[in-house]
Amino acid sequence: MIAGRAQGALPTSATPRRRKVETLRLDDDPLWYKDALIYELHVRAFQDSDGDGSGDFRGLLEKLPYLQDLGVNAIWLLPFYPSPGRDDGYDIADYTDVNPMYGTLTDAHAFVKEAHQRGMRVINELVCNHTSDQHPWFQRARRARPGSAARDFYVWSETNQKYQDARIIFKDFETSNWTWDHVAGAYFWHRFYSHQPDLNFENPKVKEAVLKALDFWLGMGIDGVRLDAIPYLFEREGTNGGLISSSRRCAATSIRTTPTACSSPRPTSGRRMRSPTSAMATNATCRSTSR
Repeated sequence: MIAGRAQGALPTSATPRRRKVETLRLDDDPLWYKDALIYELHVRAFQDSDGDGSGDFRGLLEKLPYLQDLGVNAIWLLPFYPSPGRDDGYDIADYTDVNPMYGTLTDAHAFVKEAHQRGMRVINELVCNHTSDQHPWFQRARRARPGSAARDFYVWSETNQKYQDARIIFKDFETSNWTWDHVAGAYFWHRFYSHQPDLNFENPKVKEAVLKALDFWLGMGIDGVRLDAIPYLFEREGTNGGLISSSRRCAATSIRTTPTACSSPRPTSGRRMRSPTSAMATNATCRSTSR
């Protein structure tokens, strides 16, 4: 005999059952992004889990069933790193952490893990052309001895007349690609805003540091990385400062040595269309070809 609720009795309160998550296996296709249904989003604007007025990784994790129901199989996250926030997060102050506004590294890792269980890959952004002027690298460089490896993390000059053929991208805000730094006693180069000094990719230490950041996120389970502003990695006299062969070779080398697949995914949010030739690095090919 099976005991049950008497007819007509009021139902007792019970905790609603959570829908069982069907664990899906991600395939090993290194070209998965070629036909992926990619959903681009900003963590800050998507779902607020704690009522502080800002979206966060816990809120995003709560909404994964919704994204799964849409048929999404890849989630593209706009920059979520620590940042002064003067360029919507593209002014990065730390490549290997999460902006406290959005949660913690633990929260980000839990999100990636849950997305994978639901059959969705995760893509993040790596802004490798420049940093925030608040990044420790720049704060160290401006105080370092001229000619030292620390100083040469960025592009410096005693004059603002070099590379005059390179166009000014944001003419509404900037009058030059050079800005005087009173601490360094020199000009630093920036293709975008004057609070975003360009990294010096002629310095092998810079390439090494950027690849370490790339390795960090691939190690966290990220499946792909959009490399921002790739055409502007190098400066050459007599060029417009974009799409020159050195930038192409550097991106290709980076993709061969750490990630390995390259495409040209175009951002759809606002002026991020500025880099139609940005590179896409994927984790699957990194693991299959870097051994």
